[in-house]
Amino acid sequence: MADYRAPLKDMQFLLNELIGLDRVSHLPGCEEVTPDLVNAILDEAAKFSSNVLAPLNWTGDQAGSKWKDGEVTTAPGFKAAYKQFTEAGWTAISADPDYGGQGMPELVATPVKEMIASANMAFSLCPMLTQGALEAIHLVGTDTQKKTFLPKMVSGEWTGTMNLTEPQAGSDLAAIRTRAVPEGDHFRLFGQKIFITFGEHDYTDNIIHLVLARTPTAPEGVKGISLFIVPKFLVNHDGSLGERNDVKCVSIEHKLGIHASPSCVLQYGDDGGAVGYLIGEENNGLAYMFIMMNLARFAVGMEGVSIAERAYQQALDYAKDRLQGSELGKKGGPRVPIIKHPDVKRMLLSMKSQVEAMRAVAYYCAACLDNGARHPDPLVKQREQLRAELMIPIVKGWSTETGQEVASLGVQIHGGMGFIEETGAAQYYRDARITTIYEGTTGIQANDLIGRKLGRDGGAAMREIIADMQAAIVDLNLSSNADCKAVGGVLAAAAKALSDSTQWILESFSRNPREPAAGAVPYLMLFGTVAGGWMMGESALVAAERASDGEGDPLFYAGKVKTARFYADHVLPRAMALQHEVMHGASSLLAMEDAAL
Repeated sequence: MADYRAPLKDMQFLLNELIGLDRVSHLPGCEEVTPDLVNAILDEAAKFSSNVLAPLNWTGDQAGSKWKDGEVTTAPGFKAAYKQFTEAGWTAISADPDYGGQGMPELVATPVKEMIASANMAFSLCPMLTQGALEAIHLVGTDTQKKTFLPKMVSGEWTGTMNLTEPQAGSDLAAIRTRAVPEGDHFRLFGQKIFITFGEHDYTDNIIHLVLARTPTAPEGVKGISLFIVPKFLVNHDGSLGERNDVKCVSIEHKLGIHASPSCVLQYGDDGGAVGYLIGEENNGLAYMFIMMNLARFAVGMEGVSIAERAYQQALDYAKDRLQGSELGKKGGPRVPIIKHPDVKRMLLSMKSQVEAMRAVAYYCAACLDNGARHPDPLVKQREQLRAELMIPIVKGWSTETGQEVASLGVQIHGGMGFIEETGAAQYYRDARITTIYEGTTGIQANDLIGRKLGRDGGAAMREIIADMQAAIVDLNLSSNADCKAVGGVLAAAAKALSDSTQWILESFSRNPREPAAGAVPYLMLFGTVAGGWMMGESALVAAERASDGEGDPLFYAGKVKTARFYADHVLPRAMALQHEVMHGASSLLAMEDAAL
């Protein structure tokens, strides 16, 4: 089973040469974000991920988390690893310094989170959900709530969860039934929540649940949802822990993957009602939920990148070591590593190019999030926030769907040995499967993209992105590098496919929303594929210039250019097929009678 090696060269290339730390280092609170500081952070994260978390990945999958009498015991080694994780300050990397955080921008925190999830995806889920919960409290909680909960959540002494889903509701939040009955300065909650990641565990003394529920006077539907803080243990005025709250874990799920991450069924109110504290305004919980959800969706998108990177590393190592057959055209020659066979090399390059494309798109989105949160110019701040929100469904949906494809290719490269658990390739495939489902399925991401993000400004933010793509195409076509020119040619056709599909979506939505909805996922995949091609084209331009100047590592830069060319030749042409599916696929889909299926 291959060790995990953090892809620091590619991360540093993106941060220092493509996206540019200067996009965020000028922002308020980021003045000390220098390349030297960031490189030191990434180096330490790489060591921790490789040396502490990665060795627990396979053993944690095999052992899993265990439930007994309402208590959950995590896989061997995970509790100790979490203690090291918090002591090293990784839970605080992007949190507000006023509550003990380091205040790093998302562009710096993102590669750290990628490494943690690559090394051990199941482990990464607990701090990821805590981040979403503390962000919601930070933005809409009262001063007392912030003072009570944030310092210990930032330090990792307490963890947090998101409690949305119920058995009868699934993704339909309008159908939730958990009740919140007012009682003095708090509420009493009654109901059941399912699929609660790390809803119970043995890492910390307290768990802070953020729970969606309805008050007695709440209107029907999503307009009647409120958000509550429900701690596992009540917190006294002096900050010490009080009595156990009326919330308990009644079971954990038996799952396809991420076995070391307990997915809990939580029961509220069996003994008088769980004490909960309203966050923000009553009946406005859906808006607050999206604070948590957007961060979680971005983080899950990064899981797609992370698991794909790990699967690629495993497949590459295997392809270099596995001897089978002689090299094509050299009959009777010695047995060679399978990386010498063209089809295996094609699969490896497909994995590598898509991983690099996904990573670049996600890091670009992270910089947009930073500018959208911190930029002093209100117009720039609004533009960057809109662009980030437009791209989050892409990071989440396209990256996780592509992560599954990459993990599947990893199994294929192993051949029969990939189907055997002991090689580890199967675990990445199993773990990747959930990423397209939780925090909103790919279909939900796609409907959000076309229904909310694209339509709210008449496609203005999308047209700005396409204009940036077209500017990159001009630069690629003017390049003296033949590979860059070739990338520019294919990217031009792909960008036109995206532009035409976008216009069709906007025009058809008001006429018959079922038609664009039928092509929503293909449109999301089209956007992601072209955005990946855009980033790969920009990467090729930078790498070709560095190579011609004789700067840095010539093999690395040459590899970046060739990888971009491969993406343009083998992946980017999918855009034209996806365009056809978006614009012409609705009639055959909608014409089919349900009974004929």
